[in-house]
Amino acid sequence: MLVTFTDRRGGVSQGAYSSLNLGDHVGDASADVLHNRQIIEALHGPVQFMSQVHGDRIAVIEATSKQAPTADALITGISGITLAVMVADFIPLILTSHEAVAAVHVGRRGLLNQVALKTVEVMREMGASEISATLGPAICGSCYEVTADIYREVITQYPLADSRTSSGSFALDLPKALTADLQSVGISVKSVQSRCTIEDSDLFSYRRDGVTGRQAGLVRL
Repeated sequence: MLVTFTDRRGGVSQGAYSSLNLGDHVGDASADVLHNRQIIEALHGPVQFMSQVHGDRIAVIEATSKQAPTADALITGISGITLAVMVADFIPLILTSHEAVAAVHVGRRGLLNQVALKTVEVMREMGASEISATLGPAICGSCYEVTADIYREVITQYPLADSRTSSGSFALDLPKALTADLQSVGISVKSVQSRCTIEDSDLFSYRRDGVTGRQAGLVRL
């Protein structure tokens, strides 16, 4: 079983994408992104990426393909396939069990459309019984400042997401809300990474930098 999270170190990309950018949709040189992905594959074997759209579509992977499915969650029950979820502030959620594993992209919209819980349902339909969760580095509750409208929209459904910035403005704690959501359906949350993408310069952050790369959460059965 593999569960790991990359950061921005150890690749070949330059400038704002320095250096281990895995995103092929952010303006980085294609050859550099390919090289970076080859670095990851040399370490972890064939990797399946996805085209993430902040939706709730789940793709079950039976073989890796260079064609990235449009989805915000990947599941496989086949050993040897590494699944990747790319992020630059939102939560890279990894779900593991003896029968299947999943990589899930959970942002504000992903929390509201319950993509994580829907992924759990599919894993259970595939025979997964004891499922554990690991939340990778993401923007923290005191850094994720939002407008009053967005704050109210999320807090109405997820009161535990309530947070404030250091200056007292509205903010959302997505990891806290997601952890409670997973625990409510019997998922053991093994780890919540404390590294904040905005505060840690070794991580890509769209909120902090605008033009930037993507790190990944990786899982393999």
